[in-house]
Amino acid sequence: MKNTDELTHEIQMADDIVSYFEKNRDEMQICTLPEYLQEWLERKELTRADVVRHSNLNKAYVYQIFSGKKFPSRDKVIALAFGLQLTVGETQSLLKQAGHRELYPRDPRDALLLFAFSKKMSIIDANELLYDHEIEVLE
Repeated sequence: MKNTDELTHEIQMADDIVSYFEKNRDEMQICTLPEYLQEWLERKELTRADVVRHSNLNKAYVYQIFSGKKFPSRDKVIALAFGLQLTVGETQSLLKQAGHRELYPRDPRDALLLFAFSKKMSIIDANELLYDHEIEVLE
């Protein structure tokens, strides 16, 4: 999988956009959020029940997100990332796919969340970290 900088460079160097698309068809993110989440379930060999358990989200709400009936807020996407046991990079990709801004290291709350993901903390431990620093926890 190519990183964003590589793809950007290829676009800038391309003679025409059609050949760029043909060459990079597998690199394109042309799927819905539910499809993207399903892809992560399969990659991580998890079930929706696992995601519910590890995300601290309501079961019905998680199932509605996976079916496309609900569109999650940024905090809910972050909770899903904990539920899917994603890395920092995978979480950033999920946030982008969901149309939310990435975790930003200059934002104290985001910095704590980046730390939690990098240390493979659970959402409960991440919320304790946020609480200890008097910062709003993930709901």
